[in-house]
Amino acid sequence: MKRTPSVHLWIPNLFCLKGGIQVYSEFFLKALSISNPELNQDVFLKHDAYSHEYVPNSNNHRYYFAGQYSPYLRTFTFTLQILFHGLWQRPSLIFSNHLNFSIVAYWLKCLVGTPYWITVYGIEAWNVENTSLKKALKNADKILSISNYTRDRLIHEQNIDPSKISLLPCTFDISRFKIAPKPEYLLQQYKLKPSQPVILTVARLAETEKYKGYDQILKSLPQIRNSIPNIHYILVGKGNDKSRIEQLITQLDLQDHVTLAGFVPDEQLCDYYNLCDVFAMPSKKEGFGIVYLEALACGKPVLAGNQDGSVDAVCQGELGALVNPDDTQEIAQTLIQILKGAYPNPLIYQPEALRQKVVDTFGFERFQQTLASHLHEHFQPRG
Repeated sequence: MKRTPSVHLWIPNLFCLKGGIQVYSEFFLKALSISNPELNQDVFLKHDAYSHEYVPNSNNHRYYFAGQYSPYLRTFTFTLQILFHGLWQRPSLIFSNHLNFSIVAYWLKCLVGTPYWITVYGIEAWNVENTSLKKALKNADKILSISNYTRDRLIHEQNIDPSKISLLPCTFDISRFKIAPKPEYLLQQYKLKPSQPVILTVARLAETEKYKGYDQILKSLPQIRNSIPNIHYILVGKGNDKSRIEQLITQLDLQDHVTLAGFVPDEQLCDYYNLCDVFAMPSKKEGFGIVYLEALACGKPVLAGNQDGSVDAVCQGELGALVNPDDTQEIAQTLIQILKGAYPNPLIYQPEALRQKVVDTFGFERFQQTLASHLHEHFQPRG
């Protein structure tokens, strides 16, 4: 009797600690289920604790949780879970949805020959020096990279065979992010006029994530004000970098031109994109940047850095403006151009066409089809 194929998915989290990897993993699971509905899927979650509301009603999905333990015990428990179940169940394929988990996948491949794929995102896969991680990368059956930038760095830094690395770019929820007028309640909340130009950034305000480029936007605002006096900058996000940002705002005398919106619930995020006239995040360590896709889906011009995975999100400049993230003068000049309608890319001023392009390129249907094509060969019967 033919055995039903099974896969193990090792994921940091799905239900807590909202972030880019979580969103990507949610879409990954959905796409996998659509592409291969007959697959038995065992999903191992490091940071999520068990809850009845978290477990979908499905006959071929099983969930394992380690988040109920303290951080030290959590790592130990999660490692035991994926190792023990890997030895016992002998899945057809392991998906390590974080590079750090791939060391155990390499052990299982050595012990019982289980093939494994690794998903790589950005900074965690750049400048890898850990010997065990290097070995896991070298011996992976496939590496899924969310951007050409991360793919190219792995090839050059780790001497990985290019044929082993496939692209699976980020996607987004097209039903949540749509074109709409500037929300009246936000205009009133922030005392803005409908015609007032607004720059928006959505990012975690963490000391470790200053590379997102919000500092550079702030430093470019005095120059922008000279040309557009009523400019307003809204920075959405929370984190331990807020007090330093507030000091910088005071130093630059921008108190009347900057709003720190703090945490914004997911259901309001689309409204903030529609409030702005340009979304700007000149990052230099971004693996990809789902926020760019969300802003583009709302028909908004986007400004991104030209030194990281952001380049992929705006299709090498086809969908937005790329700037040197270290050059505040270039950032200021480009934002002025965009806001005055003078940027030499007519597509960014065509909201419906811009949205359609990002949906066609990065919508879930394309994501699902790309994953299906990567899986097709692996699960084909061998003659």
